[in-house]
Amino acid sequence: MREITYMQAINEAMAEEMERDERVILMGEDVGAMGGIFGVTTGLFDRFGPDRVLDTPISEMFIVGGAVGAAMTGLRPIAELQFADFIWNAADETYAKMSKWRYMHGGQVTVPMVLRLPEGATGGGGAEHSGCPEASMLPHPGAHIVVPSTPADAKGLLKSAIRSDDPVAFFEHKMLYATKGPVPEGDHLVPIGKADIKRPGTDVTVVAWGRMVSLALQAADRAAADGHEVEVLDTRGLRPLDVPAILASVEKTGRLLIVQEAPKSGGGASEIAAIVAEEGLDLLEAPIRRIGAADVPIPQNAELERFAIPTVDDVQVAIKELLA
Repeated sequence: MREITYMQAINEAMAEEMERDERVILMGEDVGAMGGIFGVTTGLFDRFGPDRVLDTPISEMFIVGGAVGAAMTGLRPIAELQFADFIWNAADETYAKMSKWRYMHGGQVTVPMVLRLPEGATGGGGAEHSGCPEASMLPHPGAHIVVPSTPADAKGLLKSAIRSDDPVAFFEHKMLYATKGPVPEGDHLVPIGKADIKRPGTDVTVVAWGRMVSLALQAADRAAADGHEVEVLDTRGLRPLDVPAILASVEKTGRLLIVQEAPKSGGGASEIAAIVAEEGLDLLEAPIRRIGAADVPIPQNAELERFAIPTVDDVQVAIKELLA
């Protein structure tokens, strides 16, 4: 099987869906001739032209609101915000209009759009460009929350998101863009809301998504050297959440660690911990553990940033403590 980067997988997914369906358009700041601030949309402007790859003004309200209007009137837009942190600049358009209008109009209209949101700390991006705000969508039902961890999932989930009649918030970690992995040829689709066991194990369940899956796998390798088998379950996002898969894993291992890059307070890990406490408390042999970033703004200084966000060592220590 060929190997391509996470960035190439996203680009390939958009190109294939734009080729397949002429209603699919792409819009955002500098997504055209420039190819996007991170180069993810490179080549799409030359291939599909200015009528389908639209450079927008520097206005997140317009990007998301315009995509909502386009979706409601028959198109299937892919809208890109340059940084996921800018979701707050378009809060009403994202949390209300995009997420709720299909429901509020009784299904008379659909909002089949994807909002691409590059997230995560990258080494000195600063507090306004380094966040992982996927959990901010949880109190606003209506949109799927997708967070792929591998190139194969990035491609398959994005293609499924573009074809969905529901809006999808698609969070892609900037530190994963250059990572490579096997991606199937052809029309590769991954179902939204289906978790994936990235590594089977019997001693501890580590639940993660996005870049934290890589850290969990590295920590699992270290644990294996000590004779412990760690199961790494990738939720692939936060809504829909594959609760049966999480509970089945916890039933097998009896121990649960949840890892997120966002600050520990108010994150997706808290929601998952609450669900397991409500529905699977009797399955646990040890208290649930959570790992997240420190409850501080992400530092601009790259050296300080390393102390603010989770590391493989953090995950390894938490696994050892659970096993003890």
